[in-house]
Amino acid sequence: MPSGTFAKAATTPPPEDPASPDPANPAGPTGPADPDGPEAASVTPRIVPRPRAGQWTAAALVLALLALAAHSVARNEAFQWDVVGEYFTTAAVLRGLGLTLWLTAAVMVLGFALGTLLAVGRLSANPVLRAVSWGYVWFFRSMPILVQLLFWFNIGALYPQVFGVKTVDLLGPVTIAVIGLTLHEAAYAAEVVRGGILSVDRGQTEAARSLGLGRWRRGWRVVLPQAMRSIVPPAGNMLIGTLKGTSIVSVIAVQDLLYSVQLVYHRTYQVIPLLLVATLWYVVVTSVLGVGQYYVERYYARGSERAR
Repeated sequence: MPSGTFAKAATTPPPEDPASPDPANPAGPTGPADPDGPEAASVTPRIVPRPRAGQWTAAALVLALLALAAHSVARNEAFQWDVVGEYFTTAAVLRGLGLTLWLTAAVMVLGFALGTLLAVGRLSANPVLRAVSWGYVWFFRSMPILVQLLFWFNIGALYPQVFGVKTVDLLGPVTIAVIGLTLHEAAYAAEVVRGGILSVDRGQTEAARSLGLGRWRRGWRVVLPQAMRSIVPPAGNMLIGTLKGTSIVSVIAVQDLLYSVQLVYHRTYQVIPLLLVATLWYVVVTSVLGVGQYYVERYYARGSERAR
């Protein structure tokens, strides 16, 4: 081949690849970039939420009503807030509050102890235990708590003496309140505990049995910790309900918080401010119990979605 041919081939530039992009024109000769390409991924469209005028209007209306209600309560002289402050921490009110707290704690402990036995009876393979437990729950859930308290208060009419002791001397008002509230609370606690036990997957019990764990150890170490996730929320509500429900014992002359303020306003005729004293104490205690319930629920909900 002639030498001129080699020189011409060496000096002629190679043909352009139509697929290679031009540095001056990144879009290439074919037009704009592909909207589904990597360049489009870096551009996020801005999502504009739809305006919700109705919700904001309702929220503003609710806030206005709350502000009006708060202003009315604060400026209404009939509430006698000075009298509320005067009696809020008196010795009589604090003694009634202490008895209310003690009665709540005693009823919850005894009620859940008896309720746990009833729940085990409901889940037992023994038909007699199942029938007795079911009958107890049915009977005491069907009877109003006020009727139960009045019945126990007048038990002396049926049994004047018990073991040679007069029933009136054996059962005082506080003892009757504990018995009546405990029997009532146990019926509801039994269903709460039974529901918590049934919420545990059967495979957990079978796995524990395959590891050679005994019956009581399976219940204590495997079933109960998982059942507490379902037991704690309704048990917390029952605790708050029991605290407020103890006010009903005032009908049998138990000097709880409500009965203590009643003794005062029967003497001073300041009904509204004394009822506000009792109301504020109930609000304070239930708020504290609500905070405690929140942290107990978080503790037992560890490792689940409800822990958030």
